[in-house]
Amino acid sequence: MAESEVAASFDEMRELLAAMPGPDEAAQEKAAAREAELTKPAGALGRLESLTAWFASWQGRYPPQLEHPRVAVFAANHGVAAQGVSAYPTSVTAQMVGNFQAGGAAINQLCLLHDADLRVYEMALEHPTTDFTQAPAMSEAECARAMAYGMMAVEDGVDALCLGEMGIGNTSSAAALCFGLFGGDAEDWVGTGSGVNVETLKRKTEIVAAGVARHRGACSDPLETLRCLGGHELAAVAGAILAARIARVPVILDGYACTAAAAVLHRMDQTALDHCIVGHLSAEPGHARLLDAIGKRPILDLGMRLGEASGAALALGVLRAALSCHTGMATFEQARVDGPNS
Repeated sequence: MAESEVAASFDEMRELLAAMPGPDEAAQEKAAAREAELTKPAGALGRLESLTAWFASWQGRYPPQLEHPRVAVFAANHGVAAQGVSAYPTSVTAQMVGNFQAGGAAINQLCLLHDADLRVYEMALEHPTTDFTQAPAMSEAECARAMAYGMMAVEDGVDALCLGEMGIGNTSSAAALCFGLFGGDAEDWVGTGSGVNVETLKRKTEIVAAGVARHRGACSDPLETLRCLGGHELAAVAGAILAARIARVPVILDGYACTAAAAVLHRMDQTALDHCIVGHLSAEPGHARLLDAIGKRPILDLGMRLGEASGAALALGVLRAALSCHTGMATFEQARVDGPNS
């Protein structure tokens, strides 16, 4: 189904958010009980242990399964890019979509490595959002429709979802979203994105500040903030996160732009991202500040700023390792190894 054929409203999104299920405590307790019996000192696998418990609790079953992970990349264009906020022209968005489809991008290699199903969602690239310094980026109908379109990435059988995006100019939109949602100064949230020079970085910061100033009255409502300052692909990411929660599919978020989209839901309900982990810390300086604001700690810190779900796909490998250790290791009893002194 094309994005233009999807109908939705902000009221429907708020209703879905209010109906979100919580964690399955029984599954979490079963994971903790087995963890205590495995042939290792308590806590010796560090965060791998908590990842397993988190995954089981949000899948709502024990043992958890990671057999059909999906990587969803949403691609869209931004009107603000016409102001020269990126090191690349907007034509690159469509060209990179073609590269994804041909198997030539980094994310293709990572999906092959981790046996993940890659889906690329091209969102009307010939119709970018409105430049947010001139008017709201989207109407409510456009924004809600993009959210609903993103929800379609969560299909039956998918047991984990890695989310990413592609869109020239979207770090400007992400910075504006974060500034609108969390305050501070534009300088706190703006980075070099695709690799802009010092002069362009200064102009980008001024543009983000101007956009937020124009829409400041809307920033008390997170969905309105998304509508005024976001993008089609960022709205789709937010929708996919919401659908994954309803369907009990744990989510791995990618970098700055993806997390900025997720932060919209966090501002609506501080538990809305409990079923999400953040795959990596982006080299974009605003990402660390954003993670502090939403209370998330990334799995990896590799200095990456590629986007396209690359950090989320790498973190999928760590999650696979956590689950493999948990389900495959012998217990003290099975291995006939003495347990800890009581």
